[in-house]
Order: sequence, then structure tokens, then C-alpha cells
Amino acid sequence: MATASRRRFPPLLSRRNGASAEEAIEGTARLGRRTKDLVKRLRPGDIAVVDHVNIDRIAAEELIASGARAVVNAAESSDGSYPNAGPLLLARAGVKLIDVEGDDPFGLLDDGDRVTVAGGTVSSRGREVVRGRVLGVEELEDRLAEQRERVDEALAEFAENTVAHVRQEADLLTGAIEFPPTRTSFRDRQVLIVVRGDRHRRDLKALNAYIRDVRPLVVAVDGGANGCIEAGLRPDLILGDMDSASDEALRCGAELIVHAYPDGRAPGRERLLGLELEHTLVPAAGTSEDVAMLMSYEKGADLIVSVGAHFNLIEFLDRNRGGMSSTFLTRLRIGEKLVDAKGVSRLYNPPSTFAPVALFILAFAILLTIVVITSPALNDLFELLWLKVKIWLGI
Repeated sequence: MATASRRRFPPLLSRRNGASAEEAIEGTARLGRRTKDLVKRLRPGDIAVVDHVNIDRIAAEELIASGARAVVNAAESSDGSYPNAGPLLLARAGVKLIDVEGDDPFGLLDDGDRVTVAGGTVSSRGREVVRGRVLGVEELEDRLAEQRERVDEALAEFAENTVAHVRQEADLLTGAIEFPPTRTSFRDRQVLIVVRGDRHRRDLKALNAYIRDVRPLVVAVDGGANGCIEAGLRPDLILGDMDSASDEALRCGAELIVHAYPDGRAPGRERLLGLELEHTLVPAAGTSEDVAMLMSYEKGADLIVSVGAHFNLIEFLDRNRGGMSSTFLTRLRIGEKLVDAKGVSRLYNPPSTFAPVALFILAFAILLTIVVITSPALNDLFELLWLKVKIWLGI
């Protein structure tokens, strides 16, 4: 991500960061300006060097899951523009977070360098390379509380940006997008749209019974395809700019649709051509998840269940996309057909199966057999009844 204008920070270290801020950490530096690409290369113990203004919740969870011990950020991890919980998640998970002041670590470090992080100083081969400021748990908690008190400012800016983008993305509301023919049939089916989000893994687990019984059509949005594969679920269709889905996911046999810019440019197409995978294009404004929802709606889906999509203000702000107006317009258009995964998992009651009944019958039969064997009178009665049955059957 592009580096935003930086504020000057207070002195290098705060007492509130405590002794943990001074603990030296050694590891291999892994550099990546796009966090979502870098996390694919990180290994436990690595030092992640990023350029990420406002580290969002999704990025924070992926950095934690990668096993990185420290994150050195060339940008402000939280610039105060909205309540951003990502940096606090990192700090609470024990990942040291350092915002670099002045110097650009990407010009001073190489990918694969062995580095030592002590306090806010990053050293390599015994010499200091960059210096920054450690963001501790208490400080980040205070920042988050302050930002929540001023959330009305973020809301006002968000609304202004949304209005400014509505005219550019009006096709989403008017139904002017021309979707390509698909071999996947949406008509009168329930569609599960999986988006790479901060909760898609948990939501998929919560929907196990729904997926098993309803067997919805599975549409993965870009990196959401990886989440499907991890959950043992094969997507029927993958739609997106194809920069986050793994090669394995793209080769799973799903139908592939590349989300292109309205003018027809499609950077993700080059990757699929290189992999020799068949695909189609859909030029449209807005985000890929919005296009996936609209396509499902226009092609006759009976219900659209979203996993990992954005449903509240903080999630929209976290994604940092010009007002996210396309998200509002999409929801206006598809209306009551869209439900969140949490709503489905709470309301869906799986139909009872024959298994409990069969288990009860088996237990009763075993109990009856034991009673007959241990009771002479019942044993004689059973033998008499069995004799009459044989006579009746002519055995």
C-alpha cells in the first residue's frame, strides 16, 4: 500500500511498553509492500517488513497466523482516522509492532537479511539499520478508545466519499452490467459467497450443517477460494482479480471469471493465461464481492449467503476503499435475498435424521434380548411364540 503522510511520533519508547519492548528478537526479514502477498511467504519466527497504513483486522490476523515475531511498518499502523483494532490485535498476540520514523526500511534492508530487533531498533550484521517506535498494548488500547469517541468524524468523511462515488458506480444499482454466460446454473438455488475476511474460517465451520444439507452453489471471491479449499469445500465458481487465490485453488476445477475494470483492463487475466486456465471476463465497477453478489442475483439465485463480507462501518473503513459505495449500492439492489453467515448459522435448524431413531431401536432390541435371556418365564414365552410363527410360515 502507498505510504500516507506521516505524523511525528513522541519519543522512541514509552515506559508503558515495559520490558517486553526491550526484548531482543532475531529472525529473517521478509519484505512486502502488499501485506496480503507477504503473508504467503512468511514463516514462523520471521520479521515482517511492511508498508501498510492502518493495518486492518484481516491483515493482523494473517500476520499472527503466519508466526511472525515482529512487524516493522514503514507507514503508520494506525493514523487515528477511524477505530482500527488491527495493531492492537498484533500487540495482544505478542507480535512486536514498530512504526519506523523517517527512514525507508525497503531501501535499507534486503529480503532474507538476518536482523535483530531490540526495542525500536532494527540491526543487521551488527549495525543499526532503521529505528522506530514500539507500539505497546496499553497505548494502542488508549488510542482505540479515543478513536471510538471520535468515530462521528470518520462517519462523516465516509458518507461524503460514498456520495462522490455513487454516480461513477450507478451501473451496480441500475442493472446495466452485462454478465457472461456461465456453465454454473444459479436459477432457484441458494448461493454461498465466500470472501477473504477476518471471520470466513469461523463462519464456514459454523455453516457445516447448512452446507451439508442444503448443498448451496459455492462462489469464492479471489482469496476466498483458499478458505474454501482449507475447509474441504470445492468452489463451483471463482470470481475476482485473481491476485490472492493460490494456484492450487485456481486449478480445483471451478469456473473462473476475472473481474476487470469498467474499461476492460484485466491485470489478473495474465496470470490465468500463464496457467493455461479457461476463463471469462466481467468488466464492472465496485469490488469483486459486490460483482459476485450481483451476478448471483441477476442469474436467479433464491438466496445469497455471504461469508467474510463487509457488514458494518468499521469493516468498510478497514478496507480503505473510496467510500465503499459499491457495497451500499449492491445491498440496495439485492435487498432481502442477502443474509450474513452468522444469521444463517443462528437460525438454521438442521432437519432431524433417521440416525437417532435407528440408534434407539437398536438399543431397545439389545435391552429386550437381555431381558428375555435372563428371565426363564419370558424365555419360554418367546420360544412358544417363535414356534407358532414357524408353524404359521410352514417352516
